[in-house]
Amino acid sequence: ARRLVEAGARVVTLNFGRWDFHSNNHTTARDTHLPIFDRSLATLIADLYERGLGDDVSVVAWGEFGRTPTINKTAGRDHWPQVGGGLIAGGGMQTGQVIGSTDRNGAVPKDRPVHFGEVFATLYRNLGLDPATMTLSDRSGRPQYIIEDREPIEGLL
Repeated sequence: ARRLVEAGARVVTLNFGRWDFHSNNHTTARDTHLPIFDRSLATLIADLYERGLGDDVSVVAWGEFGRTPTINKTAGRDHWPQVGGGLIAGGGMQTGQVIGSTDRNGAVPKDRPVHFGEVFATLYRNLGLDPATMTLSDRSGRPQYIIEDREPIEGLL
């Protein structure tokens, strides 16, 4: 990913493994996937900063939904769209903080829920696109905003 950025790529997407663990979380996620993912992500972020790219490159680790706050009968966790988590680093943002929280079980948002659109607005802003004014034309030629009614995450600006 770093080499692609150094070569001029504006967006790089990586996919690591299969994360849809509905069973055996302790052997597949904890013992196999998470250690590799943790080391790889930390190394990428450190590498970008060491090369002076930390403020220019946004790194996002994020899934499309969260996981149930309780373990199911097969030692896994199922889909849970009510709460999900993500990590954002670099991009000149004010990182090193937690924005938003859940109840003590991780079941529902508690303080400062973050909407997907806010994350996209933040990333678009980091790419130099103004989410408040930028439009794309739909098939009928009508302008459509790239994000409807969403602002970048204020705490990251």
